[in-house]
Amino acid sequence: MTVQHSRGGRGPRMGADRLRLLEAVRDHGSISAAARAVGLSYKAAWDGVNAMNNLFDRPLVAGQTGGKSGGGAALTPAGEEVLSAFSSIESELARFAARLETRLSETASQISPASFWSLMMKTSARNMFRCTVKTIVEGAVNAEVLLDLADEQTLAAIVTRQSVADLGLEEGAACFALIKSSFVILAPEDEFAKTSARNRLCGTVIAHDDGAVNSEITLDLGGGKTLAAIITRESAEALGLKPGDRACALIKASHVILAVE
Repeated sequence: MTVQHSRGGRGPRMGADRLRLLEAVRDHGSISAAARAVGLSYKAAWDGVNAMNNLFDRPLVAGQTGGKSGGGAALTPAGEEVLSAFSSIESELARFAARLETRLSETASQISPASFWSLMMKTSARNMFRCTVKTIVEGAVNAEVLLDLADEQTLAAIVTRQSVADLGLEEGAACFALIKSSFVILAPEDEFAKTSARNRLCGTVIAHDDGAVNSEITLDLGGGKTLAAIITRESAEALGLKPGDRACALIKASHVILAVE
């Protein structure tokens, strides 16, 4: 998935695969039916919906209940707005791409047209959130950047002062926070001991998928935001977390990567 957001009025930019998924949810009324319609596994479609909800100001899809066997889902007003906006500019983007390729061909440029689209951000980080900078506390070398995440939950990131300057971060600015799922430590909400981890994000378990070695557990953080954690299957069995349970995620501030468009 590609995404972009600007303070100048442009929204997150995403690939056609996500748009097809949104359309399928609108047309079929459930995640499972939408997955079949676009040729995705249920989990891939569910992950795609969560990713879109995390990256926009407001959730695009609501009512994700019932799992593979059922449950309804529908586009929110924001989701309808996104589909409408992309539909209206789709032909304009196609014409622009054609003009770009023609211009590069005419100037015998060594840069291929496809390389321009590679500038759109792609990442292997399982968790990516659109946030707003709340506060920046600068030190001699590093700075702590506090971000508004969801439902009054705050995410802290430690980056160098040079990175703050290079990214143009300031209070009120929009940015993306990336967190690898393997960096997330989980525990039941009522069993958290004291820890040095700067971030403590609590939510409700909405999915628990076991693999041969590892397990993926997903938390609903509120406000349409979700967080995925990859832990060993042995740890998952010891925790005993299941959908509906409350749990908290610990994340070191140094493990939060910041990005801007």
